[in-house]
Amino acid sequence: MSSLPRIAAVFACFNRRDAALECLRRLQSQTRLPDLVVIADNASSDGTPEALRASGWDRLTVVDTGDNLGNAGGIRIAMDHAFAAGADAVWILDDDSWPRTGALEALLAKDFDPGLVRHSLQIDPVGGHYSWPLPVRSASGTWHTIRHPDEWPASDRAESRASWTGALVPRAAWEKAGPVLGELFIRGEDEEYPRRLAAAGFRFEAVRDSVLDHPSAKNLRRWQIAGKDFWFETGLEDWKFYYEVRNTVWLMFREGSALKGWAIAFLHLLATLLHDGWSGSRWRTWRLALADARASRLGRRDF
Repeated sequence: MSSLPRIAAVFACFNRRDAALECLRRLQSQTRLPDLVVIADNASSDGTPEALRASGWDRLTVVDTGDNLGNAGGIRIAMDHAFAAGADAVWILDDDSWPRTGALEALLAKDFDPGLVRHSLQIDPVGGHYSWPLPVRSASGTWHTIRHPDEWPASDRAESRASWTGALVPRAAWEKAGPVLGELFIRGEDEEYPRRLAAAGFRFEAVRDSVLDHPSAKNLRRWQIAGKDFWFETGLEDWKFYYEVRNTVWLMFREGSALKGWAIAFLHLLATLLHDGWSGSRWRTWRLALADARASRLGRRDF
């Protein structure tokens, strides 16, 4: 592998023109520019693809997906396109995860390792804390879940359990684990794909100085049950709640953990009843998500 790997930054977008343009601007401002930027546009109707192409950047490719495939479907198309174009690794972003100037350079500060998935850290630009809880292993070998940069261990890199947004996925990992499962649509690819990467033998490493500005979930809550954390977001629209339940439960069923699948389904139901209150539509959405998870009915469902 060359000491100068060919890096592609990818993200998907749908009717968020300003966010996509800002993400592109941040990529153009990197101290180490990506060699290729592939953006999958999910049939936006607000002029997003036209505005992106108008930048005139010769490193940019905007792929029209032809339909709204969700983040999972869009990322799959963008990643597959980038690797077909000769990328050695793909840097997965969201349209609203905006890399700070030295983010990509920090990911590549040491020799590129095709057997390791390094990843950026996501920091909420308002609160200054990590956008999502981050499990890292300390020098003593113990795992800690940290929420703020002040809790970072005394090193510039730390082993982590998984990553999606900000992950630098080498070609070898993509070839061994396979492409992203686009049928998840949204809210599930960030768990399913890292699990597949780990099962394929790839480790994850967080890089302290590679930072993405990314807003955190507004109503993220944690329950500790039998020493394990259960994280969930309250106040979701029914359609987002559907994908959250369906995809997380389906993943457990796929891995042969029917008991865990049922447990997660009921935890989601209990959490939404306690924090969002009872509603007939919520109950129907939960039952539909559970039925689809049990039957492995994936893909987009219109509400």
